[in-house]
Amino acid sequence: MSSHRARLRPAVAVAAAASLLLTGAAAGTAAAAPKADPTLPDQLAQQVNLGKMNRHLVALQRIAHMHDGNRAASTEGYDASAEYIAEKLERAGFDVTRQEFPFTYSETLAEKLVADGSELPVTIMTYSPSTEEGGITAPVAAIPVDDTPGCEASDYGDMTGQIALVQRGSCAFAEKSLAAAEAGAVATLVYNNTEGPVNGTLGETNDGYVPTGGITQADGEALAELDGTEITLELRALMEERSTYNVVAETQTGRKDNVVMAGAHLDSATEGPGINDNGTGSVALLETALAMGAEPETNNAVRFAWWGAEEFGLVGSTHYVDSLSFEQQLDIALYLNFDMIGSPNAGYFVYDGDDSDGVGAGPGPYGSAQIEQAFVDYLEGAKEVPTEGKDFDGRSDYGQFIAVGIPAGGLFTGAEVEKTEEQVAKWGGEAGASFDPCYHQACDDLGNVDRRALDRNADAMAYVTGSYALSTEDVNGITSTSEKDEAELAEQRASQMRLATLSAQGEADRA
Repeated sequence: MSSHRARLRPAVAVAAAASLLLTGAAAGTAAAAPKADPTLPDQLAQQVNLGKMNRHLVALQRIAHMHDGNRAASTEGYDASAEYIAEKLERAGFDVTRQEFPFTYSETLAEKLVADGSELPVTIMTYSPSTEEGGITAPVAAIPVDDTPGCEASDYGDMTGQIALVQRGSCAFAEKSLAAAEAGAVATLVYNNTEGPVNGTLGETNDGYVPTGGITQADGEALAELDGTEITLELRALMEERSTYNVVAETQTGRKDNVVMAGAHLDSATEGPGINDNGTGSVALLETALAMGAEPETNNAVRFAWWGAEEFGLVGSTHYVDSLSFEQQLDIALYLNFDMIGSPNAGYFVYDGDDSDGVGAGPGPYGSAQIEQAFVDYLEGAKEVPTEGKDFDGRSDYGQFIAVGIPAGGLFTGAEVEKTEEQVAKWGGEAGASFDPCYHQACDDLGNVDRRALDRNADAMAYVTGSYALSTEDVNGITSTSEKDEAELAEQRASQMRLATLSAQGEADRA
């Protein structure tokens, strides 16, 4: 062998040695992933079809009809909805997981507020304790409005035997209920700080709460004028421990350490079928997944989630995030959330990742601003629809993702808040009416959807999800798999060529 090498001319020796080393390297190095399809975002936006989404909405409506009129978590209606989604994904080749978790089920039994001889609408907050049957009659005590209304016990003074009336804002409803209870209140009424009613949750059960309900801004201000007057409040709900599950599906292709995640809650409120809230987000997410397929030509894996028990305090999504180790959380590049994207009096809201509106909770984790801009660019560019920012107010499933630092964003078309004249000028619709007049009501049915808004938002969902499946570089600086592999492979080849050249030169010198 050595004598044969000695007879080679140096130039031939260099070429032969280089060829040998590169061949060996190619055999021992994993080939780069196939190049991702750069047309994927546009393809997805075209393939996510309104007719197919509407068929899924019809299915959810019929499931609710056959199961006591709702699809609430832990009910047969929810289970049937979840299996409808899961089976379609499994047939499409996705890896599907059903993640079970416990939660406290709550169902309203009575909501009544009587003041000055008139009955006012009131909504019991999820996980509120109940009053006795027939309610509580006690003086109402209006808490002064400041920058943090009702967030500390010191705001209340001595509230013994009174019903606290406090404005929404600055802190969680739970904090207001606990602070009022500490001051001696027998119940708490939270009135809105904008137009429309308050539909809220205390997040979890707690022995420190007092019965807590929400009312409109107008009714709250009217009650404040009756400060010291006796009112009657009845808030009662059934609560019991139950279990339900999330449905999670992931593509088989794409890198698993930079996963793009998109989610929508599947459960309805107990009051109705939940076709806008959140059938719309759920069916658009399903069609995006089916259009993408289980083995798309992407650089990043895409994980789709349909959350359970969102209506009981974001339980499913919180359980999911908390079940992940820190390293598993690091594998998630970003989270996209879609909760109510076809409201009948629709607005076009994009979660305010950079806090440019300066309202409420502040910006999301780094990368959230870029996600916001991606949605804005698509809606205002491709769809020519003006958008507005939406505060990360903690009312949907992005909450726990943000809490652990995962960048997030998403779309929303409005709930119980009323549409303004300025918003009507931008989007049409009815001023002074809620974005969704049937929010958490029995009438949230097939007639409660703006299908044009659903179509536009579904296209935006598909396009942005597809774009991040190709690259998340603007969010976290991670280049696409194919670019990374090609760069590493090129460097390996150059290094190996240098080694081959030096080795061959050495052989030539020894010859």
